[in-house]
Amino acid sequence: MARVAYDDVSKRFPTQDRPAVDRLTLDVANGEFLVLLGPSGCGKTTALRMLAGLEYPDSGDILIDGRSVVRLEPKDRDVALVFQSYALYPHMSVRDNIQYPLRVRKLTAAERLTKVDRVADLLGIRQLLPRRPAQLSGGEQQRVALARAIVREPRVFLMDEPLSNLDAKLRTHTRTELKALQKQLGVTTIFVTHDQAEAMTMGDRIAVLDAGKLQQLGTPDNVYQRPANLFVAPFIGSPPMNIVDASRDGEALVLTGGWRVEAPRGIAGSDGIKVGLRPEAIDLERAPASGAQPAEVLVSEPLGSEVIVNVMLGDVLLKVRTGPDVRPDPGTPVFLRARPDGVRVFDASSGAALN
Repeated sequence: MARVAYDDVSKRFPTQDRPAVDRLTLDVANGEFLVLLGPSGCGKTTALRMLAGLEYPDSGDILIDGRSVVRLEPKDRDVALVFQSYALYPHMSVRDNIQYPLRVRKLTAAERLTKVDRVADLLGIRQLLPRRPAQLSGGEQQRVALARAIVREPRVFLMDEPLSNLDAKLRTHTRTELKALQKQLGVTTIFVTHDQAEAMTMGDRIAVLDAGKLQQLGTPDNVYQRPANLFVAPFIGSPPMNIVDASRDGEALVLTGGWRVEAPRGIAGSDGIKVGLRPEAIDLERAPASGAQPAEVLVSEPLGSEVIVNVMLGDVLLKVRTGPDVRPDPGTPVFLRARPDGVRVFDASSGAALN
């Protein structure tokens, strides 16, 4: 296990007009599963590759267990990288692919045999050892790539979207296996993804990046419930958080369409604010009620265990999560209530959260 630290790290490529990574400062604890999350081009893979030694920072420092690794060759950093494409050698058997890092380290044949057999049993791929990569499914290739990383017994695992080439069902199954495996091994892991569902289900903490900058660092629950700004708020969650223009009127916030909701305590200012409401933070009622805001159903989206009801509030589209038996027809009038503990307020200019 190892502690990893990025200390004010920046990296700019010659063809870009802004840094790929901009003054990133981040600590990863011993044995932690940290997810780097963000859209394409946000700098998450560049940050990972700098830790692996495949890219070099323009400024700042990267440390493993308090020791700078910026000037070390990749082979001397004791990290293992699992690529998105798996990068298996097609002319080698699965056994030879897995044991290749051990050959480079000049371990004896007996030592290689013992280590490969152990990791193959761990991942349930012993029956695949004689095959070649072309004879494997995507999920099997992914396990072989993981085995090749694990057999090295590195201080840090680096994973660059390793599940993105799998179909949806296998991806869901594999992420559960991968999280359980990481906990069993206890190795510090940094996992890159653009899929917020992967980030929420797998990470001990999530670091959200955008345009090379760290937007928020926290537990999945913290990032979901208390987004730091207007980038994180709609990026995390499916469906995303509803963001609505609002103004302050006494103890109430007046949203676009005239909907009045109770203002959270400690919110200053009267104009230039936006209100965020998760789809599950809105209660939908079929009959008029005191204090409920009328709206009109645009369409309902049944998802089996729940229904996402799209409603129009003036010119604004809101998504509301309801139970599976609530399926109002298009054009039906409904009435909305905001749960007080689910109201998030943001500064419209800076985007920063105000509560």
